[in-house]
Amino acid sequence: MTASAQPTHTAHVIRSDAEAIAVAHKLAARFAVEASVRDRERRLPVAELDEFSASGLWGITVPKAYGGAGVSYVTVAEVIKIISAADSSLGQIPQNHLGVLDILLQTASEEQKRYYFGKVLKGYRFGNAFSESKSKNAGAFETRIRFNDDSAQIDGEKFYCTGALFAHIVPAVAVNEQNQAFIAFIERDNPGLSVIDSWDGFGQRTTASGGVTLNAVKVPLSAVIPAHKAFDEPTADGPISQIIQAAVDTGIAVGALEETKRYAREARPWIDSGQDHGWQDPFSIAAIGDLEWRVHGTEAILKKAGQAIDAALLDANEDTVAHASVVVAQAKVLSAEIALLASSKLFELAGTRSVLGKYNLDRHWRNARTHTLHEPARWKYHLIGNYLLNGVKPARHAWN
Repeated sequence: MTASAQPTHTAHVIRSDAEAIAVAHKLAARFAVEASVRDRERRLPVAELDEFSASGLWGITVPKAYGGAGVSYVTVAEVIKIISAADSSLGQIPQNHLGVLDILLQTASEEQKRYYFGKVLKGYRFGNAFSESKSKNAGAFETRIRFNDDSAQIDGEKFYCTGALFAHIVPAVAVNEQNQAFIAFIERDNPGLSVIDSWDGFGQRTTASGGVTLNAVKVPLSAVIPAHKAFDEPTADGPISQIIQAAVDTGIAVGALEETKRYAREARPWIDSGQDHGWQDPFSIAAIGDLEWRVHGTEAILKKAGQAIDAALLDANEDTVAHASVVVAQAKVLSAEIALLASSKLFELAGTRSVLGKYNLDRHWRNARTHTLHEPARWKYHLIGNYLLNGVKPARHAWN
């Protein structure tokens, strides 16, 4: 399966934060219906993604000056959480698309902004050819870009390319001889671009986070932006990338908790409880209460993180960007913990029948375990503590 070079339908243009959230709820209700089947069969969500991007939700961060709604990042996080609670693979796929839109805003020329923002508002989806599985670390790139008079050539190999298989345009990160990072916007039908459906993770199964090969890919200079400038100076791009990860994890927790409530009510009471129904078990009641406040607490920190990003976008400087990174790190830690806890407690409270294959409830834990591996929580604890105790601002990159 490969994406077409252009959308099948022109997208609706969302005009407000309230409309974005309302549309997300409507889509989530539909996406939830066959989420388990898609996971079990690894049925790639092609039709669902077409509906998702046609809804206008992939264009909600396009600034009002360029025809979009320019919604707050409180709203962006809420939208991703809502979709992820229904199907976390669908919630994850727009992550890099949304991150690229901010890098465009920070580093592109006015002509490039008008062109690519216009594409997004029409329903074009950006993919992701960023990470490399063979490089020294997540921030090291071996993919090279060579500039000519009127074009650039990109050569390299990528992995963890979430969304690329479904993209109309594949942004690829490559470095020049000075090791400066650029993003090239590669049309889906470019002859040097190959997208490989090689993702076989046990969780987030339908993100198609496989590989991309770039073999003498040529693009015009108008399709290249200096992405390194988004981190040479203080910008909110790192926190923006991270809050979307936290929103996906929060959504996984919300979805797992709802399943827990449902199945815990149907579980048999423990023999020593003296109760007639599982929903009367005092320890189950207490455990549900504990999960509920933890989820709500995570949602509250997620909202604070969105507010911190919005403040950094209004006045980007060393202090506002560092504060946004720290608050988003708190949301990332909490969301990872509650996603893993809620998806595990689901089995404890629902009883032995919850492990039956026909229910496929293990998808919540598999998705949580897989997605929370994005940016290790142990380094988030260090980031937060080092800032609060020693005043050390987080390093500026896409993972902070």
